[in-house]
Amino acid sequence: MPSLNEILAVVLGGGRGARLYPLTQMRSKPAVPIAGKYRLIDIPISNCINSEIYRIAVLTQFNSVSLHRHITQAYNFDRFHKGWVQIWAAEQTMESADWYQGTADAVRKQTLEILSSGAKYVLILAGDHLYRMDYKAMAACHWEKGADITVAVQPVAREEASRFGILKREADGHISSFVEKPKDPQVQQAFVSRDDAARPFLGSMGIYLFNTEVLIGFLNNYPDYDDFGSDILPQAIKTHEVIGFDFDGYWQDIGTIRSFYETNLALTTPDPPFNFYDEHLPIYTDTRYLPASIVDDSKLQDVMIAEGCRVLKSEITHSIIGIRSQISAGCVIRDSIVMGSDYYDRAYKGSDIPIGIGANCHIEGAILDKNARIGANVTIRPFPQDTDRDAQGDDNWYVRDGVVVIPKDAILAAGTKISP
Repeated sequence: MPSLNEILAVVLGGGRGARLYPLTQMRSKPAVPIAGKYRLIDIPISNCINSEIYRIAVLTQFNSVSLHRHITQAYNFDRFHKGWVQIWAAEQTMESADWYQGTADAVRKQTLEILSSGAKYVLILAGDHLYRMDYKAMAACHWEKGADITVAVQPVAREEASRFGILKREADGHISSFVEKPKDPQVQQAFVSRDDAARPFLGSMGIYLFNTEVLIGFLNNYPDYDDFGSDILPQAIKTHEVIGFDFDGYWQDIGTIRSFYETNLALTTPDPPFNFYDEHLPIYTDTRYLPASIVDDSKLQDVMIAEGCRVLKSEITHSIIGIRSQISAGCVIRDSIVMGSDYYDRAYKGSDIPIGIGANCHIEGAILDKNARIGANVTIRPFPQDTDRDAQGDDNWYVRDGVVVIPKDAILAAGTKISP
């Protein structure tokens, strides 16, 4: 059996992240905070470390400073360990002056680095999914089947088939065909792969394990193929041994404001669908030496609260309170994500409103990005779903799919009211 040391993991850092705007106004998608203290990039990197895959490259391009800072602070192997987490940023070369044009093109432009690693296998991962997976099992399946490419697949319900790339898998595990987001029921019927009336289809998770020589061959021989899912995978099925690796655990693509909002709030329930703590498979992040949070005379129900916070005489329900959050007395916070701050208060743009949430605020159905300064007596209420709106003039707030988003470093004057 080959060694896990022969696998190079390549994490795709994503492009502009327009569907997560304005959370991506000042950072890339994988750098977006999640669950109060983590970032999305922590998920694939932690999965790699837990799977004993210790050579990890993160491909970055857009608004990448925050992501670079987090990775360099959080993931440092000691000098006695051969593992590493490296940043492979988009760059101009003698061969190309273009940005990454897609997932496959991003990897193509790093061909030299991949070959220099000497890895015999390349594991392609996304940087904006929430899940816990043992890649060792996927690698074992790849080797046992003698595959050229292995695709991680999950069961898909009939009503969700139009949201996924659907694969047709034969009895021997071989993938025989692929269709992208099929909407025609007759087309869908031709791709039934499971004897399960509720979840008859198999959807691609965007996780691929390639033999390196096969990957390089596709990248070189098909220079116009810029995407793995829509370009390379359909072609590979025709010419190579492509198999599907089953994954039936929790998996969530956090690609929109609504999915980000709902995925985070689901973590606050007594029995969350995803548990960030596992004794044997933890999710790692940057170590911060913060004091324990202080909660004074407050009522908290279904709340996830991170370190370094101070909550005074407030009522908080079904919400996430991120690191260093400062919440003044008399506040009511419901169904909201408060990301906290990167530092404790200091002068900023001459504002006399401190970082955090001022007294007697009512905040509901909102996402407050880091370092937001919310004055006293501010009211924020949710909008109907499917509502998108940008504030006018000097106001700095957005509505995306009904969720009110206060961007990073924003200031809301005392008495501001945001509601339908």
